[in-house]
Amino acid sequence: MELRLAGTHYPLETLGPGKRFGVWFQGCSLACPGCMSRHTWDRAAGRAAEVSDVLARWRDALDDGAQGMTVSGGEPLEQAEALAALLAGAARLRDGARRHEGGAGAGPDLLVYTGHEPGELTRGRRAALGCADAVVVGRFRVAEPTRLAWRGSANQRIIPLTPLGVVRYAPYLARGAEGPRLQVVRDEDGLMRLHGVPLRGELTALESRLRQAGVVLTGRSWRP
Repeated sequence: MELRLAGTHYPLETLGPGKRFGVWFQGCSLACPGCMSRHTWDRAAGRAAEVSDVLARWRDALDDGAQGMTVSGGEPLEQAEALAALLAGAARLRDGARRHEGGAGAGPDLLVYTGHEPGELTRGRRAALGCADAVVVGRFRVAEPTRLAWRGSANQRIIPLTPLGVVRYAPYLARGAEGPRLQVVRDEDGLMRLHGVPLRGELTALESRLRQAGVVLTGRSWRP
């Protein structure tokens, strides 16, 4: 099955607990004002990818000790069928690896970000999330900043969906993030990317520091 992909990254350390494999879907019609990932909105941008290819990267991450997968975007639920296939495949690989290792520990979790509100999670959307262990729900609201872990605005909620999700995320439902909120990486195309959930003003401060160091950013995804 094919999906429209904005990118992947491993190890991701700012969108969920531990060292994770990150997957960003391309395309989002919600277009929340103030979103830092405007480059993921256009459904025609990004690139086509096979779910099997993304799962091969997940397998490699598991072999390296990944503690989870985080799926964001864009809006993953706008490609619900592909999301369901990705999560189902990821769960099979995760569970197979656990059996091979003797089932020790809680195992890697599967976390999905969606801008949809809880009341907008229709039966079809819930079905697409069927193999997720937890979901972060709610529009990003730039006027409601927060320091809650892995959330961009105070209205957003982490909802555990499985016993593993409860074990992994219950401690963070009302807790602030530990460690840095932004991770700077260089992708395979040589572009600098920022992964994470910045505090209000953090991106502007980063631009200022870089400018003082003689580095000028172009094509900033958080600017119209």
